[in-house]
Amino acid sequence: MLANHQSFIDPVLVATPVTRLCCFAARDTLFESKTFGKLLLSFNVVPIKRGEANFGAMKVFVDKLKYGFGMLLFPEGTRTLDGKIGKIKPGFGIIARKAGVPVIPVVIDGAYELWPKNRKFPRRGKTYVTYGKAIPPEHIKAIGDRDFAIELGKIMRQMQNELRIKVGKKPYDYGSDEI
Repeated sequence: MLANHQSFIDPVLVATPVTRLCCFAARDTLFESKTFGKLLLSFNVVPIKRGEANFGAMKVFVDKLKYGFGMLLFPEGTRTLDGKIGKIKPGFGIIARKAGVPVIPVVIDGAYELWPKNRKFPRRGKTYVTYGKAIPPEHIKAIGDRDFAIELGKIMRQMQNELRIKVGKKPYDYGSDEI
């Protein structure tokens, strides 16, 4: 599953309804505290270095997927600053192809309003999660990682706006934003 990233609670929001064990990615700096790092590892969280190709983490993800785990990644690489879906980074395509698994786009909306990046504690409110159609690894291979990242960004933005309309919110104006 590839989801947009709005708040600290996103992994729980996305993975709770999933019936199989999932693994997750988190920036390696969250593992600096031994206690918190051990807690993260107990929840199948794999540390990744942001801003660079992390082949060791990719291998761990491929192995876990082949073993039957689900996986949740946030391909924007960081939480949103405004609730909108940001630029999608292409590294996840390698994982999907090597593990031979489909990609399921997931969109979260409302979590940004509850717990934005600059806030220490969450507010009360409603969040919504929607799951898209599975996209086969053969499709990713056929169009390549970069083009698939662009396509996924478009799919997720459309899903977000459809969700926002469905729950009575104004859709985001993405205009000609680069994905």
